[in-house]
Amino acid sequence: MITSDDGLNIIKEFEQLRLEAYIPAPGDVPTIGWGTTAGVKMGDTIDLKTAEQYLRRDVHSCEDAVNQSCGELLSQSQFDACVSLTYNIGAGAFKKSTLVKKIKSHDPLAADEFLRWDKFHGAPLAGLTRRRKEERELFLR
Repeated sequence: MITSDDGLNIIKEFEQLRLEAYIPAPGDVPTIGWGTTAGVKMGDTIDLKTAEQYLRRDVHSCEDAVNQSCGELLSQSQFDACVSLTYNIGAGAFKKSTLVKKIKSHDPLAADEFLRWDKFHGAPLAGLTRRRKEERELFLR
């Protein structure tokens, strides 16, 4: 499967476009574009075209992780929600998550697992809480 516009839009909504590298939260890593962190260092700048290329590359990597973990069991909206989560938490964390285990076991409460991923360095963040609620809603569509 590949990510639909709904999935890309939720990523873009929460990542917010930045053309100059920044630190999203204290203790976080340099980020640019729509949440790209790979190889980014403070002082880096990009244009919109490069931001789109980074987004597509990063989303493709997340799609691979979701497809390998449980993609055959998901509807399009569920896949999109899982890609958005993976984009934010990373492929390794997604693959080992209870969400994947619950999807594989056809647990009807799997969607609630999104809500557990709302913390940064152990503390809940309002933006992550909002994102997880939207991802959960997308998963349940």
